[in-house]
Amino acid sequence: MEISTLIGIILGVVALIVGMFLKGAPITSLVNNPAAYVIILGGTLASLFVAFPMSEVKRIPKLFKALVFPNKMISKSEIITMFTEWASITRREGLLALESKVDEIDDDFLRSGMRMIIDGNDQEFVSDVLAEDIAATEERHRSGALIFSQAGMYAPTLGVLGAVIGLIAALSDMSDMGKLSHAIAAAFVATVLGIFTGYVLWHPISNKLKRMSKKEIEIRLMMVEGLLSIQSGVSTIAIQQKLSVFLTPAERAKLQDKEAGSGEQKD
Repeated sequence: MEISTLIGIILGVVALIVGMFLKGAPITSLVNNPAAYVIILGGTLASLFVAFPMSEVKRIPKLFKALVFPNKMISKSEIITMFTEWASITRREGLLALESKVDEIDDDFLRSGMRMIIDGNDQEFVSDVLAEDIAATEERHRSGALIFSQAGMYAPTLGVLGAVIGLIAALSDMSDMGKLSHAIAAAFVATVLGIFTGYVLWHPISNKLKRMSKKEIEIRLMMVEGLLSIQSGVSTIAIQQKLSVFLTPAERAKLQDKEAGSGEQKD
């Protein structure tokens, strides 16, 4: 579970409620104003239906699920360890020796790439197929993030629309100034909801989806480099050096410490 998503949403709601309390604004106005929710949430959803094809809009529930329960990905250090082992096997026994390892691979992308190099396809073909797969994945992720970034643009503007509608309703009856003041205050609840959902929910969600996509693409690029290196028959040291460029300095140091520890245990 990606707990930071839930923490962020809860903190945002708490900050809004506490801020309203400290400013003396009636918190009940957030609850007793269903029209504001209809305008902001319904209007934002309507805008998305207009802006995106149905095939992409239907992915919204899956995108929400991915935010809280993202797909489990193998770590970069585990990839390096795995490819180092495979490179060692390949240099001793040849590529066909890896055939027994294919069914153990959980990742579909990596399993497909492994099968292609074992089947004897040339490097250019393997590289092109995997690159197309990565490009298609990037485009799919980009469209998902774009849905929420667009929602973040629409919601604040719809908040202004909701405020205008509320003011029209408030000013249509000025016989009771007490009711008028309450009606004007309630009119701006839509603006609050529009800005809150736009800048605390939709834009941050879009950013998180982009970060998750970037991480997954980096993992896949590592896999491509590892597969092509194995196909070329490079040494275990060379493949480690090649894949280590994807690690941060802290991750490299951690991997080196781990390898040093395992080496001492073997001794």
